[in-house]
Amino acid sequence: MLRKALIVGINDYPEKPLKGCINDAEAVANILESNDDGSPNFAVLLKTDVASKGELKGLINSLFEGKNDVALFYFSGHGYTDGTNACIVTPDYTKNDYGVSMDDILKIANDSQTTNKVIVLDCCYSGAVGSPAIMGGDKAFIGEGVTILTASKKDESSAELCGHGVFTTLLLEALKGGAANIVGNITPGSVYSYIDQALGPWEQRPVFKTNISQFLPLRTTHHSLPKETLRKIINYFPLPDIEYDLDPSYEFTNDPNVEHEVKEPYADSNNTLIFKDLQKFVSVGLVEPIGAEHMYFAAMESKSCKLTPLGCHYWNLVNKKRI
Repeated sequence: MLRKALIVGINDYPEKPLKGCINDAEAVANILESNDDGSPNFAVLLKTDVASKGELKGLINSLFEGKNDVALFYFSGHGYTDGTNACIVTPDYTKNDYGVSMDDILKIANDSQTTNKVIVLDCCYSGAVGSPAIMGGDKAFIGEGVTILTASKKDESSAELCGHGVFTTLLLEALKGGAANIVGNITPGSVYSYIDQALGPWEQRPVFKTNISQFLPLRTTHHSLPKETLRKIINYFPLPDIEYDLDPSYEFTNDPNVEHEVKEPYADSNNTLIFKDLQKFVSVGLVEPIGAEHMYFAAMESKSCKLTPLGCHYWNLVNKKRI
């Protein structure tokens, strides 16, 4: 799978220099290069203190060239808007030309033959990307396969704290695993959800826009449930609304050779293996016992268990062979 990432951080502005943008870029580049298990992830090009608008626009064009599976552009630096136009600022800015317009970035991504195009901006006014109020008309159109994640709304500034942008600090935590689902996938949607919940209503608000049919993970981390175990969910529950009946034979401690209150039928090795899987599903919120507080009592009292709404969601993913 061909996965490219252009990571840009600019501190060195002639007026109003920044302190944390290179730190941001280096940290994002480092975490995107590999997955949590050490396997390669993105082929990363890290560029800091890009000197000119022409150089940066050329890099963006190169990123989105070709038929790649994923191309990701991350920028940390100054943003600018006059209420009509918005751009990411380069050090060679002039009064009438502040840098690469967000309109141009979106158009380059829209025109790209790459399957998944991801734009992540940590700068002031970054929510202007694809905003009809700023761009207008077809310039605001978000093409198929494009996802945009920004630090703030189109009329908001973006804060720095302790050597990093507030947004990027949360982005890094999300990519480290905070936004992972139960199989360890971290997608743009889960990253946005993580950041959105972390920022209060009076703080800068992240913006998320997308036009895709299915997210590819930005990174994978250690999963709480092995995929081979999760795929068994459709074996135990042939339909998502079916209950799974239990009895004492599912509880491995229900053995006459163990000093313990036992009931017939006694522990059965096949059933105890199934029960271990069901308990794993319970631990991540996919299954819940019916009529009992814990799965142990559901088994010993011959009750049953069922899929939770989240369990039904993952049942559908497994059934459609998406996991």
